[in-house]
Parts: sequence; C-alpha cells; structure tokens
Amino acid sequence: MFDRDLPPEQLIPFAREIDGTVVDDLWVVEDLGWTGGISAAATALAVTSRLRVGIGITPAPLRNPMVLAMELGNLARLHPGRLAAGIGHGVPEWMRQVGAAVPSPLSLLEETITSVRALLRGETVTLDGRSVRLDGVSLVHPPAEPPPVLAGVKGPRSLALSGRIAQGTILPEGVGPEQVPGIRARIDGGAGHELVIFTYLHIGDDAAETIEEAVAGQAEFLGVPPETVVMATGTPEQAAAQIKSLWAAGADTVAVRPLGSGPLRHVHALLSAL
Repeated sequence: MFDRDLPPEQLIPFAREIDGTVVDDLWVVEDLGWTGGISAAATALAVTSRLRVGIGITPAPLRNPMVLAMELGNLARLHPGRLAAGIGHGVPEWMRQVGAAVPSPLSLLEETITSVRALLRGETVTLDGRSVRLDGVSLVHPPAEPPPVLAGVKGPRSLALSGRIAQGTILPEGVGPEQVPGIRARIDGGAGHELVIFTYLHIGDDAAETIEEAVAGQAEFLGVPPETVVMATGTPEQAAAQIKSLWAAGADTVAVRPLGSGPLRHVHALLSAL
C-alpha cells in the first residue's frame, strides 16, 4: 500500500519499483484531506504494466454511483484485469465534516455497490432506493471485464452485507489471524469471495516508536485496546511470520502498509524473508 502520508508525487517511482518485484497488488487510499483514490489508481495503473491496483476505499457518501461507475469503467477499459474497487461507509466523523452523513450508511452502501456492479456489467439501472436514485442510466462504454467490487467494512451487519452483495471484503489494519475465521463466517460470501486484509509493516528496532501513533489511532477506530492491534513488525522474519499467519487463517490477499521514511526498504526486506 502507498501510505497516505507520503507525498503524492512519490507514488510514481514507488509504483514502478513495486511493479518490478513479485508483489501482486498495489493499493492506494482515499482518506479525507489526504488524496483521491481514483486519481491515485489511474496514476499507478498508467506507470505500471502488470500490478493489480486496488482502491481502498472510496466512501459511498462522497460518490454518486453513476459517476463512480463511469470512473471505474474507464479505468477497467484502459487497464483490463488490473483494477480492484473498494467501496465503504467512510469514517463517520469525516462524513459529518463535509456534510455527507446519511441516516442509513448500510442502505447507502448496499444501494451503491449493487448499482455500481450492475452499471459495470453494462446494465441499465433504475433504482428508487432509500439513498440512491437512478432513472434509466447506463454506461456507453462498459468494460468487457468488469473490475471486482469489494466492500471495505468492519461491523457484523456490514460484513454480512458484504458477503451478500460484494465480490470481496477489505478489513482494516489491526485485524489479527485469530479473528479471521469468525469474520469469514460472518461474511459467508461463498466461493470466490476475496478477503483482503490491510496490515501495518515496519521492520527494524525502532518499530514501536514509529508506529505508536498509527496504532493508537487504529485502536480507537476499531474500538480495541492498542496492544491488540496486530501488525507486521520486528525483524524481517518476524514480519513475514505475521503475514503467513494471516494467510493461514484465511486471508486471500494481505496488503502491507509500510510506515515511516523509506517504505520500500521495508517491502524488500519482507519479500526477502518471505
């Protein structure tokens, strides 16, 4: 993952270097005030040749489903088979800050993902929902290979919703291997439902100091004690063992989020250990 605190102009050399490794995915973010996910994904796709680029995640309250489908469809046509689109509720406080809070985030997410997926399949969509209203709209240039749409969620009801309507689920940083089987059961998405887990990465003796602020913030977001926030840290071998434990627990994709300066050195150290 290209961390949100890195200057956006560093995405180009970062993506190009990752494209030359054995890494499968590069994930970009869309967090309020930091950077836009669609423009970041377009940039990363344009400067690489083989990586799948994931958007983690576009908040449904900030994106009209038709406009979102237009953007995703465009990227999917330009870069077939190389896009994964994450959509989520958005951080409630951030949504309130920009006047985008909605009465029912669950309904909005369901209606957004359902309509975006239908539009990407080339269907004409009419929906008079609780939050989304579309009247006979369709894409003029739908992609021949629609990108998978994943839900970035964490609560029990949202996980169940993801299993019903999305092609995958994205879990936030901090989730540990012991939690994965229970989360898988709540999702109940069936065969082919991809489980993506984000996790912090920092290799070196200064890991505790470097990630302290991030861990505290994530613990508050998840509603758990900081000491229970799981991360890939320590020596390269210790970090690799943590990644392997997430795979063994049922994660299909683990996206590491290197923190601190020189993020690529952490990635290369991890890859060597793996």
